[in-house]
Amino acid sequence: MLVWLAEYLTQYYSGFNVFSYLTLRAILGILTALLLSLYFGPILIRALQRMQIGQTVRDDGPESHLSKSGTPTMGGVLILGAIFTSTLMWGDLSNKYVWVTLFVLGSLGVVGFVDDYRKVIRKDSKGLIARWKYFWQSVIAMTVASFLYFTSLDPNETVLVVPFLKEVMPQLGIFYLVMSYFVIVGTSNAVNLTDGLDGLAIVPTILVAAALAIIAYLTGNANFSEYLHLPHLPLASELVVVCTAIVGAGLGFLWFNTYPAQVFMGDVGSLALGGALGIIAILVRQELVLLIMGGVFVMEALSVILQVGSYKLRGQRIFRMAPIHHHYELKGWPEPRVIVRFWIISIVLVLAGLATLKIR
Repeated sequence: MLVWLAEYLTQYYSGFNVFSYLTLRAILGILTALLLSLYFGPILIRALQRMQIGQTVRDDGPESHLSKSGTPTMGGVLILGAIFTSTLMWGDLSNKYVWVTLFVLGSLGVVGFVDDYRKVIRKDSKGLIARWKYFWQSVIAMTVASFLYFTSLDPNETVLVVPFLKEVMPQLGIFYLVMSYFVIVGTSNAVNLTDGLDGLAIVPTILVAAALAIIAYLTGNANFSEYLHLPHLPLASELVVVCTAIVGAGLGFLWFNTYPAQVFMGDVGSLALGGALGIIAILVRQELVLLIMGGVFVMEALSVILQVGSYKLRGQRIFRMAPIHHHYELKGWPEPRVIVRFWIISIVLVLAGLATLKIR
């Protein structure tokens, strides 16, 4: 929005042209989202406390979590609000990639909000029934995937980039829809499963978003994309602003979510953020690299799949409790140790993912 205003004012004063620079808008995007989160965070927490919108803790989980019962949840509203405001202020709103990402973020946020609302306000422990949650995630994912596929004009928009192999970029064709569907729904649910400890989900989200910002910048630049043998996608560069807004909003939320948490993001935050990371990876054609950078999310999701599968097939559990972060808690690891070690793993995996851009 401000980009259009600056462009108009340039005819009166050339100094406004500075706002056309992507790097400046990316920095302003981080700062805007961060400051909004820090300012409105305490206001939201007090409002949630007044409305008694508190977390319900499972009685079959680690005993240390019982003290968290009643902690304000649905803090994801703060994250989404900061991301939307910052992106609308500093992003180029004529770019369809920006709107596609905001659509995924907002629509999955609504699904998460309904789930949280049923749990904490209507006191329905099941929340939104799983099949309905999955149904709406599927509708959103297929809608976006179909829109991108049928409006694609550049063959680069539907190729598969294989890490380490610079000459292998097959056209996905109709399989693009299948891959996009699983990336959006899978990442959304994986981040949701990871959000079980204070700050555990938001830091890997920040790290992956920051890495995707770098990839979006490289992919959108003709010289860098040619040098790195990446598909050149001019529209992708504007995703840098969206990614930096996610980083800024995440850092602001972490201020209140760090151990011991004053607020939890809830499904309204985790489902939306996971879906946003998934669609951005799709838009910059780095779905496979997302698997590497988001390895913590993958590990959490796989632990649940393996646990459920093992119990149904063999009647035995693999882990003491799933997702896997609870397994380590029940082994005696203090919560801060689990959190920080998972953060360290995430840093390493994000760096490994970025390294694949050059090691090809």
